[in-house]
Amino acid sequence: MKRQIISSINNNLNHAITLLDMIDSKTYQDASTGPYYSSIGSHIRHTLDFFDCIINGLDTNNIDLTARKRDEILSTDKEAAKHQIHNLQEKLASYVDVNTDYLIHVTDNMGQGKITVNYTLESILAHANSHTIHHYATIGYILNNLGIEIKIPGFGFNPTSPVNKREGI
Repeated sequence: MKRQIISSINNNLNHAITLLDMIDSKTYQDASTGPYYSSIGSHIRHTLDFFDCIINGLDTNNIDLTARKRDEILSTDKEAAKHQIHNLQEKLASYVDVNTDYLIHVTDNMGQGKITVNYTLESILAHANSHTIHHYATIGYILNNLGIEIKIPGFGFNPTSPVNKREGI
């Protein structure tokens, strides 16, 4: 199961690389779309931060999703983001044969303060993958508002979406 989850994540990360190769830096950094005025780069950075929290917390068995680095270089520099994605893919691949028969403590803020719950490595990675898809959907919204049409099949759609509605950006 872990191999399939990591493969799915890496497939989604490959979609981000495809997108970054298809847009220019100005589009990547454009924060003119309301109501949140966030850029494609900020969404890519945010998803990478989420994975970074997982990787940084595994050794201590304390993943803190509120301890994001928010490295603005990843928000503004497509090549830095691509480099970070490639590093993440390599790191994830190294987890395929790691023993994960234990619970991992994951801390997040649900809106009423921090709370720590138990996950498995597979469940936090599946959560991160769904989180990434959610942000890809927002990226699709931004591109649409900017009048940019890009086709990446399945990008921003949950695989459970009906096929006739799952075209991708």
